[in-house]
Amino acid sequence: MRIIVSNGIKMRMPVRTVGRVVVLVTALVGGLATAQPSLAPWPQFRGTASLSGVASERLALPLHVLWSFEAGETIESSAAIADDTVYVGAQPGALYALDLRTGAVKWKYAIEGEGVGESSAAVADGVVYIGDLTGVVHAVRAADGSRLWTFQTEKEVKSSPVVAGDRVLVGSYDGRLYALDAKKGALLWTVESEGPVHATPAVADGMTYITGCDQRLRAIRIADGKQVFEVSSGAYTGASPAVVAGIAYYGTFENEVLAVDLKAAKVLWRYTHPQRQFPFYASAAVAAGKVVLGGRDKLVHAIDAKTGKGVWTFATQARVESSPAVSGGNVFVGSNDGRLYVLDLETGAKKWEWNAGAGLSASPAIGSKRLVIGAQDGRLYALGPAAP
Repeated sequence: MRIIVSNGIKMRMPVRTVGRVVVLVTALVGGLATAQPSLAPWPQFRGTASLSGVASERLALPLHVLWSFEAGETIESSAAIADDTVYVGAQPGALYALDLRTGAVKWKYAIEGEGVGESSAAVADGVVYIGDLTGVVHAVRAADGSRLWTFQTEKEVKSSPVVAGDRVLVGSYDGRLYALDAKKGALLWTVESEGPVHATPAVADGMTYITGCDQRLRAIRIADGKQVFEVSSGAYTGASPAVVAGIAYYGTFENEVLAVDLKAAKVLWRYTHPQRQFPFYASAAVAAGKVVLGGRDKLVHAIDAKTGKGVWTFATQARVESSPAVSGGNVFVGSNDGRLYVLDLETGAKKWEWNAGAGLSASPAIGSKRLVIGAQDGRLYALGPAAP
């Protein structure tokens, strides 16, 4: 007889059966492991609802193009990665679901009118949400691409949806932030601003924070849509706020990057480059005490998150409107010069670059050991640490 321990329970069985049991248990464990979904998704714009732009896994260098897909005329929408599937919007109007490993099309959901602009997909509980340039918010079943519901705003939607519990939050150029029922698409509440809402709302601790073209950062309670406070940004803002440890970081069209203390509802610091005065359109990534974002001055900027002092800059050859992603001590960012750059987060030194041959204004998504990014020529690329 031999004693086998499984989950803390001792079992006595004949020696001749032990081998069979071990084989069976090993097979079951292996089957469970392969059946589990990917552990490192990127299910929405900037990766998480706080919009921090930080991946939960390290992406090893160098990268190789694993596959590419011709999606349409142009791709400004950033990809989402969930359950080994890539979801991306393109012009002319379509939302695609592609196999992350091969690039094969799983389904295509047609969107009428002008298609999808900068609104990026959000994936939650088996549903994909995205906005379009005719002002419609779409909810699509992730399994087969069938329509669940649509909601019509009054102007184009370039803001990316964010799912907060049972609600979908999204801005519109009609000047409103909307909260919709995630299952049915019913309107729950709206908040009026005094200009278009281009940015994506950040979510943290039951609150959503939205920047706008009315030069304000607004804090809104998700439960009932009540505005708790607002802070003047002093400038038109297209960038989305990244919320980390109670502070919101974002750039403006008046050439500044702001840090706002959300508890005190006040600006902590404002950063401007001493020589180059250009707008910040890209959203920031926040990691290891640094705020990293690109500017229309063709530079990638790293700023000390506590003091607002510049740490380093890196020069590209065109505007940087792609929002960076941080993975394992590296910054991944596209430029309108057509290149994807990988920079050392600590020093700004270039570690690697890749030329897509067309401008990269969309932002990189990192998940399941892949980086996915769309180009302005309508081609979507998946890059990884090794060729298959």
